[in-house]
Amino acid sequence: MNGRTLTTGLVLAIIASAAFADEPVNTGPFGGVAIKGYDTVAYFTENRAVRGSSEYSYEWLDTPWHFHTAENRDLFQADPVRYAPQYGGYCALGVGLGGLASENIDPENSWRIIEGKLYFISDPSGAKMLDGPDGHAVLAKADENWNDVQPMAEKDYSN
Repeated sequence: MNGRTLTTGLVLAIIASAAFADEPVNTGPFGGVAIKGYDTVAYFTENRAVRGSSEYSYEWLDTPWHFHTAENRDLFQADPVRYAPQYGGYCALGVGLGGLASENIDPENSWRIIEGKLYFISDPSGAKMLDGPDGHAVLAKADENWNDVQPMAEKDYSN
């Protein structure tokens, strides 16, 4: 897949998903649970994606988060900002382009921990972009855009 095709796909994903992006934490269009129910702490402690369970749930930012173990839940509860994904779990590349892509994140195959922070991306080829020489520039642009993009995630959330 070339860069132009990837960029076009990301732009279309952002436009298509904007209607679903009405929460500050990415729950996707159907899940109702943060990052599709994956254990955000496991990315740090096990360096892999692990599906969480409602048995070990914790509510943060008015959103349920599922964990694989009670220990992971307790670690998150003690310091959620340390373990929570950047940009509310929305696609880092989408935020870098000035929009949101929610349902398209792949918590199992498209994630990276960079400088101690967890990022999700809409597809594996996009995740590889963060590994390349432009990765830091992409994340810097996403950081720059987040203040403008975040209200899109929070629209109607307080109602």
